Amino acid sequence: MTTAQTGAVAEEPSAPAAPSDQRESDRMRRRLAHRRGGGWWPYLFLAPWFVGLFGLTIYPMLDSLYLSFTRFDLLSAPQWIDVGNYRKMFTDDPVFWDSVHATLLYVVVSVPLKLAFALGVAMLLNRPLKGIGLYRAAFYLPSLLGGAVAVAIVWRQVFGGDGLFNHFLGWFGIKGQDWISSPDTALYTLVLLAVWQFGTPMVIFLAGLKQLPKDVYEAAAIDGAGPVTRFFRITLPLLTPIVFFNVVLQIIDAFKTFTPAFVISNGTGGPLDSTMLYSLYLYKKGFADLQMGYASALAWVLFLVIAGFTAVNFVAGRYWVHYDD
Repeated sequence: MTTAQTGAVAEEPSAPAAPSDQRESDRMRRRLAHRRGGGWWPYLFLAPWFVGLFGLTIYPMLDSLYLSFTRFDLLSAPQWIDVGNYRKMFTDDPVFWDSVHATLLYVVVSVPLKLAFALGVAMLLNRPLKGIGLYRAAFYLPSLLGGAVAVAIVWRQVFGGDGLFNHFLGWFGIKGQDWISSPDTALYTLVLLAVWQFGTPMVIFLAGLKQLPKDVYEAAAIDGAGPVTRFFRITLPLLTPIVFFNVVLQIIDAFKTFTPAFVISNGTGGPLDSTMLYSLYLYKKGFADLQMGYASALAWVLFLVIAGFTAVNFVAGRYWVHYDD
């Protein structure tokens, strides 16, 4: 066979597949694609989540955004007033600024103290002690109780004029006062209550501490590094992702604090609006004064403030949070 004949044979196309074989191949391809994509079953199982997302989150948020531009008292139809609620909020509502001041002071003081206390306890509970599980459960118990009404009532009794705290001070010859009724100290009782509920960040810190490499500490100890040096040079830098996570969560949670302020002040935010946290003021305007349009505007301002603080934390985190890479 000549070279030309060989080339002709090589270039000759293969015979086309039979129609039945082609149809079977297409069916197999569609069946495999259907199995890989899961078909409609995943959407069926996700349907309750989609209903909750759109019915309980997205739609109420959009409706609240609309109401923030209206005058609405829950009894009559909303009346469009454009940005009237926002204008009143920033220019003609001194209680709004009192609530902003009280909330920012509460966040700035309570979050660092709570995280520092949680980290310290987590480091103590990270040691291999006998019965350590019982101690961990006991320290986590206040967070299980959370912002319960009963806890806030007990807290009000503890820091009252005849409360347990004043009896404790009396053992040292110190005359106490009614800490709840004083505008100079009432907010700080809420701060102490927030710090007391340190269990959730403590557990997160404890999980992070258990992941730290032991060989680094052994090398540092051999080099003569003391406990303080090891903490600031090894523990804290390696733990910065956990610290960042706790900072973001605790700031958001602090901005939303409601139950302790409501119970301790009997829903008034007193004395002299010293415990008028933002969420408590929002509640009062919406459900006590029936100014639901104004309360919706307050809610959107709170949402934007929390989003702003979170964004700032993420931007600033690039400069102090150290990841593996």
